[in-house]
Amino acid sequence: MDVQTRYFRENARQAEAQLSSLRDYVRWGASRFAEAGLHFGHGHADALDEAAALVLHALHLEPGPPSELWGARLTDPERHEVLALFHRRIAERIPAAYLMGHAWFAGLRLRADRRALVPRSPLAEWIERGFAPWLEADAVARVLDIGTGGGCIAIACAAFFPAARVDAVDIDGDALALAGENVRDHGLQRRVRLIESDLFAGIDGVYDLIIANPPYVGREEHKSLPPEYRHEPERGLRAGEDGVELIARILPQAARHLASEGVLVVEAGSCRPALEARFPDLPFTWLDFERGGDNVFLLRRDELP
Repeated sequence: MDVQTRYFRENARQAEAQLSSLRDYVRWGASRFAEAGLHFGHGHADALDEAAALVLHALHLEPGPPSELWGARLTDPERHEVLALFHRRIAERIPAAYLMGHAWFAGLRLRADRRALVPRSPLAEWIERGFAPWLEADAVARVLDIGTGGGCIAIACAAFFPAARVDAVDIDGDALALAGENVRDHGLQRRVRLIESDLFAGIDGVYDLIIANPPYVGREEHKSLPPEYRHEPERGLRAGEDGVELIARILPQAARHLASEGVLVVEAGSCRPALEARFPDLPFTWLDFERGGDNVFLLRRDELP
């Protein structure tokens, strides 16, 4: 037994003797997460947020329970389940979404496992807003989601663009299998089409919205990522030397797949400086976020090369 596991178990025995309520376990878990130096970049804001999510999951409760429920006492089996989740989160550094088997994106519950990245893109906020004023949500007829992974962006687009049909492409068959499960869970088989394709290779026709959250992590940055990211598929994160590789392939091909009033929206993440250096003449519109997030650009069809 390693030192960290022994230390956690000693603390957990004391916790079981002294803690009783949901609130107690959330506070204790958040303290242990902070003490262990965990990283929170997979959909939860901080240690408190993530501890609350794991406690509610262990108790089969949905997020945002009534305030009076936080004082409710846990049974012994429930305490054991909560502490087991806390231990795995600390000892193995597994993102909470993988421990729970699901994540929330744009208000939608989606399956999450190691076949695809954990849903967490700030794009959710702008999908909910319909990308106004550039688009009118009710008038969007076709959407293309490039690099769909587990399907979170495609499914959210189907939910918030009620008249749209969505094509979702990915080069990874395992990720598409997970996306298929999520599409079926939401009853969207007739509106979301999954296509195994390298970017635009398997695509024809034009779209009102092309949206992409491609890999954008460069080689050196990938080496320095916290351990939590090691549980995600590397091909969903890395994109060449500077992170621009995939976006640089999307930009010159996008215009011929966009309707005349269509827009391209791409999350560029940490490769933004390298992207702007490589394409200095493109008039990127960098979107603002109210709920946190940055480095997402929008280009109209007439602005693309």
